[in-house]
Amino acid sequence: MKTNRIVFAALAVAGLIGAGGLLAVANMENAQAAQAAPAAGTAPAAAPVNVYAGIGPANMSPATKDQLQRVYVPNLRSNDVYVIDPETLKVVDKFKVGVGPQHVVPAYDLQTLWVANNAERTNKGSLTPIDPRTGKPGPQVAVDDPYNMYFSPDGKSAIVVAEALHRLDFRDPKTMAMQYAIDVPQCGGINHADFSPDGRYAMFTCEFDGAVARIDLAARKVDGYLKLSMPATRFSEKDPIDQLLANEVCSKKKGMPQDIRVSPDGKRYYIADMDADGVHIVDASTFTKVGFIPTGVGAHGLYPSRDGTKLYVANRGTHNIHGKRKGKGRVTVIDFASEKVVSQWAIPGGGSPDMGNVSADGKYLWLSGRFDDVVYRIDTANGDVKQVKVGQEPHGLTVWPQPGRYSLGHTGNMR
Repeated sequence: MKTNRIVFAALAVAGLIGAGGLLAVANMENAQAAQAAPAAGTAPAAAPVNVYAGIGPANMSPATKDQLQRVYVPNLRSNDVYVIDPETLKVVDKFKVGVGPQHVVPAYDLQTLWVANNAERTNKGSLTPIDPRTGKPGPQVAVDDPYNMYFSPDGKSAIVVAEALHRLDFRDPKTMAMQYAIDVPQCGGINHADFSPDGRYAMFTCEFDGAVARIDLAARKVDGYLKLSMPATRFSEKDPIDQLLANEVCSKKKGMPQDIRVSPDGKRYYIADMDADGVHIVDASTFTKVGFIPTGVGAHGLYPSRDGTKLYVANRGTHNIHGKRKGKGRVTVIDFASEKVVSQWAIPGGGSPDMGNVSADGKYLWLSGRFDDVVYRIDTANGDVKQVKVGQEPHGLTVWPQPGRYSLGHTGNMR
């Protein structure tokens, strides 16, 4: 790639680069009933005005009562989970799980945390259940290639994302017995997802095909694919000689889409792209790309704030799947309403913020430091960063418990 000073200068001038609960109720029984996880098989209520209305701090479900406040960190290369006390920032437990733990996934009914061990390039994939009341693991359940896991919005199925097999396996959410599968042959590297507010469609990213796949959950089939166009420039991973060298012409023909989140009104999807260094915007109704927001090198994880007004973007600091320590990682804050970048938070000394979630009170964003073997606790008021040393190559950590009636999976995609 060649440096393009003119394009970068134009973007810098435009400001696109380098930018510095439920309401109280009188009747407690009614409040608890409104917050409880819906029974499996019960379709969610009509689409809300704000998809994220139920994830505010006041909306803790009675189902999470007596569950420990912990951060669960799966370490990909050391095949274990570290458990952090978020109050003391100390590791209070660690235990071995299956081979290649990728994500810690809250169950639909909020009663179990599942560690997805995909055992890449083998047939030894498994799910390890964790009891959130004790923080202890249970017996592993053998499943094919569980890179990630989601839950259907009606709670009837766990959706195991069998990445290497180009397949979505729908399983019993309790026993993980196979129900049926949907093949997604044109979605290489299928990994992350989000759902339409009415629960009819799931949108999955295709990491190695530079695309997204829309799944019709009712018809149990692929509804279509969308290739994501690349921007003219992207952020340079190299240290710039001066400001004009901070960007480079992007010669990539396809991107590497990662995490995905629906907008609060359900009309758009935001898709982090590690090669495009920003967030694609896709219109939900027309299934077309309508915009792009530059964020930082290696845009990867996406997390809505607890009030549903902001989107936190974890930029991993590298375009490579296996990066170096102390990279150009940072967190970008996007305002949902304006779709503008409102803050940029650097990792002091460099780092690799990857995946995680927001604390129940919304005060902290917890992210794994993928290539630095640490976890970051980032203050959402000012971007201040604290670090906790963990195992080898931490990935999809979850903060638990979180507000919401039920979980759609991943590291806490709550509703």
